[in-house]
Amino acid sequence: MTSLKTRAEKRPADIVREYGPFEGVQRIHGVTHDGHQLWAATGTALMAIDTATGQPVRRIEQGSDAGTAFDGRHFWQITEQRIDKIDAASGRVLGSIPAPGGGCDSGLTWAEGSLWVGQYRDRRIHQIDPATGAIVRTIESDRFVTGVTWVDGELWHGTWEGDESELRHIDPADGTVLERLEMPAGTGVSGLESDGGDLFYCGGGGSGKVRAVRRPRPQTA
Repeated sequence: MTSLKTRAEKRPADIVREYGPFEGVQRIHGVTHDGHQLWAATGTALMAIDTATGQPVRRIEQGSDAGTAFDGRHFWQITEQRIDKIDAASGRVLGSIPAPGGGCDSGLTWAEGSLWVGQYRDRRIHQIDPATGAIVRTIESDRFVTGVTWVDGELWHGTWEGDESELRHIDPADGTVLERLEMPAGTGVSGLESDGGDLFYCGGGGSGKVRAVRRPRPQTA
């Protein structure tokens, strides 16, 4: 198990766009990106959103009360105490594995052949085997974990405590906090995913919105 060591200076998050709220959607529980479209877990369905127009374009009926991930062919969706594997083309559930938090799981992402699962109140991120659900390793945080994503070898997670939320870039080897992006007061983060490029997508919890945040680029000399 690795643990958080340092606290980096925080900067304001650059929110470049908001999507929603959407008709019939009370809450966003998780988000993912399939390389073309943004997807949001709404509790009863996965909803695809066209990022150009902001309009819903597809719906997969699926229990979805926490994080969502995409591995290139399948969606992975936390629902209750399990993680469902869903065929992206048909929307059919192909199988399930136990969720490591037993119902206290939050964020979810896919990277390096593994699932990475946030544990909200336990303040941890687990790397798990997608075939069995077995925990491979654990990274600790000092904040509630509400979303997880990898991009270009960087591990980021969302936090949400009270009226304060952040996006945090952490060292996957030891949990050291490298960057902190502070969301505006009262703006929650319920799910986090990168588009693989310049943006993070952040679920907005009970606002029913998804917010696009500009990803900071490393400074060059």
